[in-house]
Amino acid sequence: MAFKRASQKFNAAINTVTIGTGDKALAIGGANAYPFYKFDSVSPNPARIGIEILDTGLAGEPAGVCAFYEGCSTVAEMAAKACTLEGVDFVCIRFASADPGDANTPVETCVEIAKAVAAVATKPLAIAGCKNMEKDTALFSAIAEALSGQNIMFLSAKEEDYKTMSASVGLAYGHIIGAESACDINLAKQLNVLISQMGLKNDKVVANVGSAAAGYGFEYVSSTMERVRSAALAQNDTMLQTPVVTPVASETWGVKESILPEEDAPKGWGPAEDRGIRMEIATATAVLASGSDAVILKHPTSVATISKLIASLA
Repeated sequence: MAFKRASQKFNAAINTVTIGTGDKALAIGGANAYPFYKFDSVSPNPARIGIEILDTGLAGEPAGVCAFYEGCSTVAEMAAKACTLEGVDFVCIRFASADPGDANTPVETCVEIAKAVAAVATKPLAIAGCKNMEKDTALFSAIAEALSGQNIMFLSAKEEDYKTMSASVGLAYGHIIGAESACDINLAKQLNVLISQMGLKNDKVVANVGSAAAGYGFEYVSSTMERVRSAALAQNDTMLQTPVVTPVASETWGVKESILPEEDAPKGWGPAEDRGIRMEIATATAVLASGSDAVILKHPTSVATISKLIASLA
């Protein structure tokens, strides 16, 4: 007797969040089936790809990244070039130099960089900080004001600063905020509840429910994403129907497999850049299969590979 698979239908869907405005508007989310289950339902929006650019420029970046941005001398020029890369849906500027433990770039300088990027970018923007909460809060608030009305995605808001982020970035200037929690479905739901209580509508919130490079406690990432997606669709949990955006680049390009020089690596590991690309691709593939609606990558080769994967499975 031939196997006949029953279609799995849900009376729920992931929220649709639009970043950018006008011709640059991009919808994320909207799915009402599990990732790549096109035999159950075709998502209105495919998984999206963002490309990360550091405000520190190309110092220390892989050769392939440097080659792609050859001739670019400013962050704005890099952003403009990134918008031309096939497969890129949005551009994420990470203000790593703002870290007080690093260059401690003033907020005012970062704002000018963000304004220059916004003036030339033909794709919607995301803004990421230096992971110093106090500096990031001040930075995000200032950039949100300077780019008011441009519907930019800010990554991220945590339990410690969600009130400031919701008020000064979302409510005051109409931007989108990312709710960041650490691989725990209960923490992810709680943060979404708290943000909603601030008055932010569900079409102004995305989530990073946890991220890590493949092999680095990644089972917690994938299991959390799977549980979140299952609760959102099968249980119609409205507080977990937030689109998930996962910053893959910042996790994968800092682990030893990606940065250890070939001469110092175990025999057979090969060139560091090739390892970094494989780590980025493997991690992005895994989080997309687990329930992420968008990934943020760095290397052009990774973008090309993941773009083909999404197109072939969407």
